[in-house]
Amino acid sequence: MDIRVEQGCPQCGAQVVLNETDQVLTCSFCSTKNYLQTSGPFRYVLPMAGRASSAGLLLAPYLRFKGTIYLVTDRGIEHRVIDTTQVANPAPGLPPSLGLRPQAMQLSRIDPEAGNRFLLQTIKAGAILEKAAAIGNLITQGGEALRHRAYIGESLSYIYLPLVAKEHGLYDGVTDGRLLNLDALDGHPLQGKRFDEAWQVRFLATLCPQCGAGLDGAGDCRVMTCANCQSAWAIGPEGLSQIDWRLQPGNVNTSLYLPFWKITAHIPALSIYSFADFVERANHPFLPRPQWRERAMSLWIPAVKLRPKIFLQAGRQATLSQWLVQPEEGRTTPNLFPVTLPASEARQAVKLMLAAATASPKRIFPYLPQVQLTEVVTQLVYLPCVDKGHDWVQPETGVTIAKNILRFGRSL
Repeated sequence: MDIRVEQGCPQCGAQVVLNETDQVLTCSFCSTKNYLQTSGPFRYVLPMAGRASSAGLLLAPYLRFKGTIYLVTDRGIEHRVIDTTQVANPAPGLPPSLGLRPQAMQLSRIDPEAGNRFLLQTIKAGAILEKAAAIGNLITQGGEALRHRAYIGESLSYIYLPLVAKEHGLYDGVTDGRLLNLDALDGHPLQGKRFDEAWQVRFLATLCPQCGAGLDGAGDCRVMTCANCQSAWAIGPEGLSQIDWRLQPGNVNTSLYLPFWKITAHIPALSIYSFADFVERANHPFLPRPQWRERAMSLWIPAVKLRPKIFLQAGRQATLSQWLVQPEEGRTTPNLFPVTLPASEARQAVKLMLAAATASPKRIFPYLPQVQLTEVVTQLVYLPCVDKGHDWVQPETGVTIAKNILRFGRSL
């Protein structure tokens, strides 16, 4: 379930409610469109009890993780969708988790002008992610070898719990419940730091850097396109960066174009340099064609968030059927499905897709820890899909995704 965030429009000041996955703000009052840029995870604060002012308070940090964790062992590939919020400071009395409050309440971004102080994050993000994996039971057991673990499609953010010191006690500012006596904090001084300018969210106009026209993209997209110069731009911490994109030609039956990240690379640890090498190494029950010796090996990663099982199935099917598609230069059409999984996360999914696409795990799994890609080229490729009632079907590769699963993936 998404958390909801109240955000003021930088143009007219109107309040707009965003989902946590939104990085593009479209104001319904003045119709301006801006993308949100920050150097790290977004940071929010829970509302005070009785809608009291949250200025001048001490705020305790919690790291929210929402995403899919995959574990590869010799038993196979396991996965869980995890949604958890864990305390990032060990001060006594703080709740270990915020529970359902982030989903049930409307949050706001931390305000640099509010004069709040922020308890330091002393528990590292890596430790919290390990705990998230343990919550999902995605840990090795009994000396079992860990071949690979990946966090895909994750949403990381900080949510701050307001604390109030009164009546010789420390109180939860959201519920007004007493957490502990101040005497119990001996040795744990509640000293916080001031707002860090690196946390500031910046609003940048969604104008094409190449031609100046307005870019198109949904609120949760990670890539925007320009209908004027036919370019595509990834949204990242450094701003907009142009990407290479392609589109497989459709026909009159095409109702939707579904995006995939095509990651072409050499994999020396597995002696895979061509598609034919992969077919032989993965022990697939068909002979590689002679022309596949000249075809560079590519792994195809869905560029959308999906349920774990469907994510693996779609990537495996597209990877094995890559020789059947011949994408052309990208061009904008009205039915491009939004890219909701950035290229950075697709690269994290490479080992996972290698594991999913093999017919012989024993020939791939033990080598995953040593896998490093070389000669890497990343492209965004849109594949045409036809409407088959409840499903979207990609004719060339056979990739099939239920419509409701594709819609649900945008809330993962």
